[in-house]
Amino acid sequence: MPIDRSRWTPSPARFAQLLAGLATFGAGEAMLVASGLGNSPWSVLAQGLGDQIGISVGAATVLVSAFVLLAWIPLRQAPGLGSICNAVLIGVALDATLVLLPDHAALGWRAAMIPAGIALVALGSGLYLTTRLGPGPRDGLMTGLHRRTGVSLRAVRASS
Repeated sequence: MPIDRSRWTPSPARFAQLLAGLATFGAGEAMLVASGLGNSPWSVLAQGLGDQIGISVGAATVLVSAFVLLAWIPLRQAPGLGSICNAVLIGVALDATLVLLPDHAALGWRAAMIPAGIALVALGSGLYLTTRLGPGPRDGLMTGLHRRTGVSLRAVRASS
């Protein structure tokens, strides 16, 4: 698959938007983790993996992202700068934000972190996806599986 140069050579403003989006996304995920009241499915996987092998949830997020990116190879899914940055920076932002959040907040604060975290993930997603610098590891896996198998995006998304 040919390299799409537009996914690798952003303007400074586009690159700043990508970084802001990924940091915001990671901060939102951290709020969900810190709430102790629920996580996104991929954060549940990362948290469980991290607990099992003795690394932070952010480091496990980076590790899972790297393995998902490797799964793109047989699918011939081409990454962009945003794909690589996503794989690393969301986990870094997640861990950095967790350091700033309280360990033992009252239930009311923890409950408030859920909608705030979801809003930050949504905002971060909008920021980084609109840079068009490549899908994140999980989204690229989904679109690659759809393209190679012909299975509907809906069915692939539900199963991945």
